[in-house]
Amino acid sequence: MNKTQTTGEQGTRNKTKGSGEIERFEMYIDGQWKQSASGRWFDTKNPFTGEVWAQLPHADETDVDLTVRAAHEAFTSGPWASMTASDRGLLLYRLGDVIAANAAYLAELEVKDNGKLMVEMLGQTRYLPRWCQYYGGLADKVEGSVTPIDKAGMLHYITHEPIGVVAAITPWNSPLLLTMWKVAPALAAGNTVVVKPSEFASASMLGLAKLFDEAGFPKGVFNVITGFGQDTGRALVEHPLVQRIAFTGSDIGGAKISESAARHFKRVTLELGGKSPHIVFPDADMEAAVKGVISGIFAAGGQTCMAGSRLLLHSSIHDEFLEKLVARMKQARLGDPNDPNTDVGPMATEPQLEKVLKYIEIAKSEGATCLMGGTRAQRPECGNGWFVEPTIFSNVTNDMRIAQEEVFGPILSVIKFDTEEEAIQIANDTPYGLAAGFWSQDLQRAISLPKRLKAGTVWVNAYRVVSYMAPFGGMKNSGLGRENGISAIHDYLEQKSVFIKGKSEISNPFTLQ
Repeated sequence: MNKTQTTGEQGTRNKTKGSGEIERFEMYIDGQWKQSASGRWFDTKNPFTGEVWAQLPHADETDVDLTVRAAHEAFTSGPWASMTASDRGLLLYRLGDVIAANAAYLAELEVKDNGKLMVEMLGQTRYLPRWCQYYGGLADKVEGSVTPIDKAGMLHYITHEPIGVVAAITPWNSPLLLTMWKVAPALAAGNTVVVKPSEFASASMLGLAKLFDEAGFPKGVFNVITGFGQDTGRALVEHPLVQRIAFTGSDIGGAKISESAARHFKRVTLELGGKSPHIVFPDADMEAAVKGVISGIFAAGGQTCMAGSRLLLHSSIHDEFLEKLVARMKQARLGDPNDPNTDVGPMATEPQLEKVLKYIEIAKSEGATCLMGGTRAQRPECGNGWFVEPTIFSNVTNDMRIAQEEVFGPILSVIKFDTEEEAIQIANDTPYGLAAGFWSQDLQRAISLPKRLKAGTVWVNAYRVVSYMAPFGGMKNSGLGRENGISAIHDYLEQKSVFIKGKSEISNPFTLQ
């Protein structure tokens, strides 16, 4: 095959020409575009066509060590290390402007990578600059304090200092958005970052790296390496110069990272899976609730950690609500994610397609009733893509696997309840605690019920709402720590106490002063 070098928007891509056009991306390490030390590449497929569209470097321990050491060097010396917090904030503002100007380009890469709808990806990439602006403005607002102390003649004050090299390990469902949740506060705090995106969605991250370069970040401050979790990711997590790990992914992956980090006393932020309850009470606005339930599970093909995958319906409205829900979802359009009229796109990866189809069979074997869907989509407009028909199961009990295990697809489990107490018991009876939502016109319920739901985020008469201002994270198996909001920047800072004594005499050196 004939290979030709291109110097297009990214400036680091090769196009391999033959039966189809395949782009080659390079990693961004220490301000330079690099292939892997081994020269190995891996393929990435377009979920809509099922065809290889790009190749990426397969980084190994050598590449990881080179990258982390470059990030450590940038943290300890050079322009970033001596930059004021205000100057870091201005760089983040500049990055936000550059991202805004290239939002369509980033969205195009994401759609090719993970098959999400262009309308959603463009909305996300246009929203990314808000994280840059928010944390850019916060960078020089983190203040220390002079504190009263119970020691005569002693001055005591507290400072907040950056930690060092942060490893950000991101998933394939919304890679750029979830990366910005980690990178913006980490950089605002003064750290340097190494990002390891999912092997299924790495191209858009390298597109983002191009924009860091354009914004003028010093070399080594932001780096992207590509590869697989079992080798590239593990080497990054275990590298001795990595001080903090921010991970979004499955609870299985989070457990492995947590175990490794604990052995080396590294700090972690883990945003993991969910099996979120979505409760509809009899007094709900039914039309709004139907749309909310659809948004909660069928938007993004159910491939979100916060998916409202368990619908808890009061028995008095159960049949009517399901009739409306099924009728609306039978009108849903599957197909090309670039088409603005498409409602549901493909599964992002082939393994995920197989997993979702497997869970459909599990649900049927457990006795759940399939009201619609339940198969791989065979519509002409889906072509060879990895589509699953939007699926609704009724007669689900909360002890079924379909109600307890995260599927991460367009599969809704419907569970009937009779009382508020029963709804709360069912909602909390799961290993996860990431999110929950409910619909009700009762003001007292809107105030009291969120306190009783074991979830890091609760939506009332809404679902799947996030903001750079609002902390997000889970309880139980859904993870540790919170991302977004003012407090997130403190996760990337060390607190230090300083004692200064006015006089130098020590009364007794053998006692605690």
